[in-house]
Amino acid sequence: MNIKSYFRFAKQQRNGIFLLFLLIILLQLGYFFWISNSTAEIKKPNEEWLAMQSVIDSLKNTNENQKTVIYPFNPNFITDYKGYKLGMSVEELDKLFAFRKQNKYVNSAKEFQTVTGVSDSLLKVISPYFKFPDWINQPKKEYISYSNNKVENNKAIVKIDINQATQEDLIKVYGIGPALSERILKNKESLGGFVSMEQMQFIWGLSPEVIENLNKHFVVTLEPKITKIDINNASVKELAKFPYFNYTIAKEIVTHRSMNGEIKDIEDLTKIKGLPNEKIKIIALYLEF
Repeated sequence: MNIKSYFRFAKQQRNGIFLLFLLIILLQLGYFFWISNSTAEIKKPNEEWLAMQSVIDSLKNTNENQKTVIYPFNPNFITDYKGYKLGMSVEELDKLFAFRKQNKYVNSAKEFQTVTGVSDSLLKVISPYFKFPDWINQPKKEYISYSNNKVENNKAIVKIDINQATQEDLIKVYGIGPALSERILKNKESLGGFVSMEQMQFIWGLSPEVIENLNKHFVVTLEPKITKIDINNASVKELAKFPYFNYTIAKEIVTHRSMNGEIKDIEDLTKIKGLPNEKIKIIALYLEF
């Protein structure tokens, strides 16, 4: 049998075989390109996801390694946000705010816990960052008044009017420096003059020992010439300028007047919401009823 006979095709058969081969090649090329595109489309989202995942991991590591930095602060002036960041509850913060509204201050970590009721564990964490005025941290034995000085004991202390005292006079008192003396003088200026030595306890930064020394060297001998505030006619803005008031108290005074009539005496002052009771007798001396 002649093998060549198997490869003898008619023209139409040859055209058919050619088209078949062409179709097979086109199908293979189409399949190849389809596979390539599919792989690229899958690869692209995977690359984007891997890139995003690396960013997420980086942020996660940053958050884990980041530590909250606490700077020294005076616990008497903690805000709502600051207290929240420290881990204090709303109830504990309210106790501190109520204490401060009485114009009182905590002077130690133990006193802070007594007032707020924070737990021992929380106090242990935050108390190292408490920063109180310098005079609080000084031992009491270091507060030596003039009366304890041997030289001064042999001399009679001549008291002078606190309203006539200069900064040099104030600095002579043990425990009074340039800052405190300036604060006393600015307080006197804003009030128009002191009417009582009791007002020393209302000045922030004066320790009981320093106030005691001030009382030994100063006194109010003459009533200062002050411009009294017409409590029944002054506007909110005018009342708010008085150092012992603030805008809230000024509004309460005007509201009380409109609802209850004129304020006639100290007893009426005690009925005004927010007015510090421990200052009322002093405040009354600056008012005109």
